Amino acid sequence: MTLPTNIRRAAASALLLLLAAGSALAGDFFEVDGYALRGYDPVAYFEANTPTKGVVAHRAVYQGSTFLFASEENRRKFAADPAHYAPQFGGYCALGTANGYKVSTEPDAFKVVDGKLYLNYNRKVFDIWTRDEPGNIARANRNWPEVSKQPMKQ
Repeated sequence: MTLPTNIRRAAASALLLLLAAGSALAGDFFEVDGYALRGYDPVAYFEANTPTKGVVAHRAVYQGSTFLFASEENRRKFAADPAHYAPQFGGYCALGTANGYKVSTEPDAFKVVDGKLYLNYNRKVFDIWTRDEPGNIARANRNWPEVSKQPMKQ
């Protein structure tokens, strides 16, 4: 059975509005399924030096993005100083940013350097990034104002 044209159009319009609203509500950080850091706890990178999945019961919103935490204690630490725990370059790839483009990251391709969290596309890219951390960080810091305005590359 096919739906009448007016109902199909209304459904398509509603779907487009939902998609547009979802994009408009996205925050400043790289998100997957509506969560920054793919739902991993940003505080755990500093405290445990490992990616740790957060839970919805412990969440906080920062710059329009929802972050999840493994514990209420970690959520409180983040809430007290979110700029300290939030990933650099919006959680996008540090090497990509150093090279002038915005790409996604994987939770295990990370390093905390001088009290800042950096993520990379994957472990192979992370290994390349670590060969010149200071240079890559400096280039990424210079590039981020322009890169931040770009759409993410697939």
